[in-house]
Order: sequence, then structure tokens, then C-alpha cells
Amino acid sequence: MTSRHLNHRGIDRRRFLVGAVQATGLLLLTGCDNLSRTDWFQGLLGRAEGVTRRAQRILTSRKAMAKEFTEADLSPVFPANGTRNPDNPAYQALARHNFADWKLEIGGLVQHPASFSLAELRELPSRTQITRHDCVEGWSAIGKWKGAPLSTLLARVQPLSSARYVVFHCADPDEDGQNYYESLDFADAFHPQTILAYELNDQTLPIAHGAPIRLRVERQLGYKMAKYVMRIELVESFETIAGGRGGYWEDQGYEWYAGI
Repeated sequence: MTSRHLNHRGIDRRRFLVGAVQATGLLLLTGCDNLSRTDWFQGLLGRAEGVTRRAQRILTSRKAMAKEFTEADLSPVFPANGTRNPDNPAYQALARHNFADWKLEIGGLVQHPASFSLAELRELPSRTQITRHDCVEGWSAIGKWKGAPLSTLLARVQPLSSARYVVFHCADPDEDGQNYYESLDFADAFHPQTILAYELNDQTLPIAHGAPIRLRVERQLGYKMAKYVMRIELVESFETIAGGRGGYWEDQGYEWYAGI
């Protein structure tokens, strides 16, 4: 979800799965619109997030699958929230030609940088999954997604041993002209349900939902599922990327790990 208009109070509604540790983490996150702008709270937030992430991964398998549904469960309407059509001249030019000239660039800490057209992504082995999207704005919807497993692409480029995170750079600019970005660690990047989706409900992914591809990482909240993905970069740390916390909303104070 790439909206620049999210209500910061949405952070209060995040759900943590694992007992008292996560309940404590949620208390730390309430009412943090102003707190998130202070240095001391950023540090506290990061420590609480780390505890939450470690607790969840101790108590749940790193390979655990998000629940999948049937076509009978599909939502009548899957909302398109956030940016619905990026105000980006380069993106608009690609859209006018149905993304025939679009290329997904994958580089950074990899042995074999590569690029893939939309047609080439569609030629790769695909995965289809019907899952629930949970948004911090308070709504959920079930949709059917089809796309290329991220693990397949990462295997093609062969990450270097120093790589720790996968960063998704998008065509969606914010108020300062900085493009939206998001990131995952390798545990989620190689998860079988993590895909680069090019179809929604058996139709070509609409622009409002992130065409030509959007990230689906089904065990996390909606704001992690970057739309309008243009480039993927493997990095060792976030220090040189935008606000340095691993994502556009994370730079505003949201936790980096948004598992549900």
C-alpha cells in the first residue's frame, strides 16, 4: 500500500500475534504521530519492533503459510487505496504503451545483475494464491493474485553473501519527489507466497492496484506490499537509502516488520 495520505493513527490498529510481548509492543506504538518524530522514541520503537519480530519468528515457523481462501471467498470489491496513478512522467510514458517497454531491474549485491520485461516475467513459473489483504486503515479484502515468485528472480541473480535485504524501488513519488520504497529480509523474500503479482482476479493488474507489478508478501500488513515496482536492489543495510529505516512508512515511524 503506497498511500501518502494514511492516517498515522492507523499504526494503533496493527495486530501482533504473539502474546504479551506483542501486546507490549502495541502499547508502545499508540499515539505516536508526534512521538515518532523524536530521536528517543525512534530508538525505542526500533527495539520494540525487534523484540516483536524475534518473538514471532521463535513461536511461528519462518516457512509458515498465510491462510489461502477459495474463489467463493473473493471480496466483491478489492479497494484500490493509496496512489492510484503515479504522477511520474516516465511511468506515464510506459503506461501509454501498456508497459511493453517496462523493465524490472535487479542489482546491488548480486553476482549477475539482470532485467526482466513484463513478458519475460510472465514466461517464468508462476504462483496463484487467494489471500486476505489487511490494511492499517482498518479494512480487509480477499483477492486472487498471480505472479512470479520473488525467489525465482533472486535465484537468477544470485545474491552475494553480504546481502541482507531486498529493497523495492517504485514509480510512486512522495511530496519531496523521493520515490516510494519498501524492503524485506531474506526470510520473507524467499517465502513461497512472496510474489511479484501481475494479475488480480484473473485480470491484468490495473494501474490503480500497482501495474505492471506489485509486491505480495502475504504474512505482512498491506503497507509492505509495494505497488508500481520498477527496480529491486539487494543491500547490506538501509543507511544510504532515503530515511534509512527500510521503507517510506517506516521512515515516518511505522515498524519495519509488519507481520500479522
